[in-house]
Amino acid sequence: MVARGLVREAREDLEVHQAKLKEVRDRLDRISREDIQYLELATLEHRLLQEEKRLRATYLRAEDSEREKFSLFSAAVRESHEKERTRAERTKNWSLIGSVLGALIGVAGSTYVNRVRLQELKALLLEAQKGPVSLQEAIREQASSYSLQQRDLHDLMVDLRGLVQAGSGLSSGTQAGTSPTRDRDTDVLSAALKEQLSHSRQVHSCLEGLRERLDGLEKTFSQTAEVVQLAKAAAHPGLLGPAERALPGSLLEQGSVILALSDMEQKLEAQVNRNTIYSTLVTCVTFVATLPVLYVLFRAS
Repeated sequence: MVARGLVREAREDLEVHQAKLKEVRDRLDRISREDIQYLELATLEHRLLQEEKRLRATYLRAEDSEREKFSLFSAAVRESHEKERTRAERTKNWSLIGSVLGALIGVAGSTYVNRVRLQELKALLLEAQKGPVSLQEAIREQASSYSLQQRDLHDLMVDLRGLVQAGSGLSSGTQAGTSPTRDRDTDVLSAALKEQLSHSRQVHSCLEGLRERLDGLEKTFSQTAEVVQLAKAAAHPGLLGPAERALPGSLLEQGSVILALSDMEQKLEAQVNRNTIYSTLVTCVTFVATLPVLYVLFRAS
């Protein structure tokens, strides 16, 4: 603005001197050369011409200075715009790199969480599968022991019945001679009956304990089935029907909890592996697609 004011001022001074020079020339044209004022006007014209030359030079210098300052101003503006564009490009590049790194960290975190959940579910399923096997073996052993005790008791009752029938057929004469033997047999039978009764009580208490363990395992199976249903609902929302909501009870009634848990474990493992593969593929594709863009941006900046 200062340079522009100097140019305007120089042009105004030049125009004023040009007007004075024109006026002097008009007077020279009207005055005769023989007049004494002609020399004065000619000297004034010569002085005005020199002043005009000086003012014209000043005007040209002011224009050159204005042009130079304008070029400097334009260069400064272009440099400022270039710096702003470079800063914007750098910010965009860093934001793109940050988004890619954030996506990679998110994929890695989700993969790790899925693996941890799968390991916990596997451990839970293995623990649930070990319970029914040990319980079935214990029930089988107790059932076989109980059947043996029942068989022994039945044989003992048969022997006792035979002895009673044999004792009733003896005569009264031989009754006195055989009384010690019969008392001894009675004592033996009484001891055997007491032993059998105590053993039956032990078997009954063992069966009661097994029944309590079975009730506890049924509760554990119900909780495990609910956990599996929740995991299935989280993996496939909206796909559970009424029949699937009643699945744990029916499985416990039919005795197929282990098969259902194994099937669910395989499905969840396959789904976690599939999600991991998809996440890895998306990450690789994003990284490969980002490399050329980053190269072009850094090369341009």
